[in-house]
Amino acid sequence: MPLQSSPDPAAQNPSPVATRAAELATALGPLAGDFALDWVSECASTNTALVDAPPADDGRIHVLVADRQRAGRGRRGRQWLSWEGASLTFSTLWRFSPGAPAPAGLSLVAGLALARALEQLGVQGVQLKWPNDVLVHGNKLAGILIDLLPGRGRPPAAVIGIGLNLRLPAGHGIENQTGVTDLAQALECDAPPASAAVLAGILTEMHHLFHTYAAAGFPALRGAWQQRNAFADLPVRIVSDQDVRIGICAGVDDDGALLLRTDTGMQRILAGDVSLRPLTGDAA
Repeated sequence: MPLQSSPDPAAQNPSPVATRAAELATALGPLAGDFALDWVSECASTNTALVDAPPADDGRIHVLVADRQRAGRGRRGRQWLSWEGASLTFSTLWRFSPGAPAPAGLSLVAGLALARALEQLGVQGVQLKWPNDVLVHGNKLAGILIDLLPGRGRPPAAVIGIGLNLRLPAGHGIENQTGVTDLAQALECDAPPASAAVLAGILTEMHHLFHTYAAAGFPALRGAWQQRNAFADLPVRIVSDQDVRIGICAGVDDDGALLLRTDTGMQRILAGDVSLRPLTGDAA
């Protein structure tokens, strides 16, 4: 009589993260094969994990999702706070063609993909704040962090991290932050859509827009970004470690740099350690 193997308990009772990863692959449909999906319950930082140990290039787009990050990072060394079930935090590793220049306007393309995915969910009033925030009616819903991988003779590559508030817990206590919102509020519902469904929509838009970006660069997407510019033609302050500049936000150029119309002419602000703020208010 042949031996029968005992059933695998893990296969019969998959973990919650394995279930969500399977739901994500199903929601991606035919695109699922283009992604290498890894969903974990917790890690220090999804961006740091992919930067420190980038997976081998197997032709797929690598995605690392964490239910909770212990040391999530934002721009300028800020901490990105997340709570299990309250946030969607993930990073993707994108590799570009050999010989391609350093990616320009990358955070803007990621923001545009995120905005389009939110609009597909029915979110109204989505805005983009240069260079890396997604707002809804002026309130911050999501942030983006870009880490470029060292070339070392390899094709250019970037890790794109996104943190999206799904439903913030009562008394979340984000220090020094006003005007923060979440997806449940934006959709005016008690509970947001499942995280796997939300992520599938974002990855689908990123897949589409990054192929356009790889073929034609940021100029092909600049107009779509401008349409959602939160501070279009409004007076703003650009605060950096060196100085403060005041002018009218005139959009972005073909490299994704911010254009600031001042009394002395148009100034070009490059992405970096700068903070864009409305002239009539405090930090936005």
